[in-house]
Amino acid sequence: MAPDGGEAAADSPVHVAYPIEVDAHLLGAVVLDLEPGVELQGALRQIHWASAWLLDHFRQQRLAESDAERARLALLNELMASALQHRHLRSSALAVANEMALRLRCDRVSIGFEEGGQVKPLVLSNTAHFDSRSDLARALGQAMDEVLDLECAVVWPPRSDDESGAIGHAEAVRTTQARAMLSVPLLHEAQTIGVVTLERRDDVAFDAADQRIAVAVGIMLGPLWALRRAQERPLWRRTQDSMRAALEAVVGPRHAGIKLMVGALVGVVALLAFIEIDHRVSARTVIEGSVQLASVAPFDGFIAAAFVRAGETVRAGQLMARLDERDLKLEEVRWSAEREQLQRKYQVAMAQADRGTMGIVAAQVNQAEAQLALVQEKLTRATLVAPFDGVVVSGDLSQQIGMPVEQGKLLFEVAPLEGFRVVLQVDDRDIGRLALSQAGELVLSSLPDAALPFTVSSVTPVATQVDGRNVFRVEAQLQAKTARLRPGMEGVGKVVVGRRSLLWIWTHGFFDWLRLALWNWTP
Repeated sequence: MAPDGGEAAADSPVHVAYPIEVDAHLLGAVVLDLEPGVELQGALRQIHWASAWLLDHFRQQRLAESDAERARLALLNELMASALQHRHLRSSALAVANEMALRLRCDRVSIGFEEGGQVKPLVLSNTAHFDSRSDLARALGQAMDEVLDLECAVVWPPRSDDESGAIGHAEAVRTTQARAMLSVPLLHEAQTIGVVTLERRDDVAFDAADQRIAVAVGIMLGPLWALRRAQERPLWRRTQDSMRAALEAVVGPRHAGIKLMVGALVGVVALLAFIEIDHRVSARTVIEGSVQLASVAPFDGFIAAAFVRAGETVRAGQLMARLDERDLKLEEVRWSAEREQLQRKYQVAMAQADRGTMGIVAAQVNQAEAQLALVQEKLTRATLVAPFDGVVVSGDLSQQIGMPVEQGKLLFEVAPLEGFRVVLQVDDRDIGRLALSQAGELVLSSLPDAALPFTVSSVTPVATQVDGRNVFRVEAQLQAKTARLRPGMEGVGKVVVGRRSLLWIWTHGFFDWLRLALWNWTP
């Protein structure tokens, strides 16, 4: 245009530039070099009218591109829907292959997945089963391996001279008698997990639009099929993959935090393996008296009175309980009267010099005296007294006054206040490590602030069942005395059986169980 924006001078050149815009996007420009003296407004008007067809062409072109994009997105959505309709990888891949063969006008669509550095075809479109050792499967596998190595889409025949090196696809085309072939990678986390190969037997080659759709399918369905494939792998394969991933995280170039944690763990384990401390066997422990005297019912009778109960301290000769004596006293009177009567009979027989009667009556007198002595002995034993200074370990008759008792029934147990012994209930897994004269410490539930030393004095080679566990009775002698000890106290005792590393102490239980389990299951 003119430099001043008005009418051009008669002898000055005029340049006109008119932009071509569609939806605020500059697509081009019309530039004219006008002769001097041309009316600018008229020229601009004519340029505006003449560029209308160009604007309409660009609008139609953008509309066609938009329709093609919508069609491509619709196809991708349908393929994703087909893949999601099936729970198993094979059926899902076959459904997608059939759909792609139909929608992209392909004679065959093959989908394979990487195994051990090679791609093996899994499904072929419109084919329920195929021989994986056939020439067709081998040729398709070689073409897919080429995509795995190049990590990019490969099209045959090449669309330009720059696309070269597709040797596997050229060989596959000769084997399958296809005219055109397109292979795209299935991507998951930037890794090629499989390949999709499309074939056409006519002269229609794969264009850029077909390649764009196929590449989008590989990007879209790769994560889905990777998840399905991981779920369908056997347990040993999943374990192998997990171990491989863990090993790569430890020795690979990435994951510095994991390497630091593993290094710290190895250092801690090594430190624990070299630090040795006393290995102690723990066991439930009970305090018992060195001597425990049982006080039982001397005869069948009834409880008349109770003066002590479990936990109380008694003195030697102290009254603990008394049985009912009324029946015994009546029986004593009866046998006394019987004896007096028989003695008079004996005197009469003696006066008559009847030796036969004298012998019989003398025997009856002896019997009556024996019965009377027995009753008197029972009367003496009807009162239960403490045999020595001690504590009542068991027995409470205060709630049984007037109740009958049988001869020999345990009424009280009395233990002395001095001379205790420690009884440990050692698990059978640890009994082999205990020996005589080993030292240990005991902490009682009632005395948690004091650790009492002891020495093992006896290991009983007989097991018993306690709370569902197989335990052995081990006795020990306390090395220190305290006035606060009472029979029946419970706690935890630990016996020192040697020196071991911390790592062995914390893990030997598991390895012992493992060895026993392996021995049990090994034929």
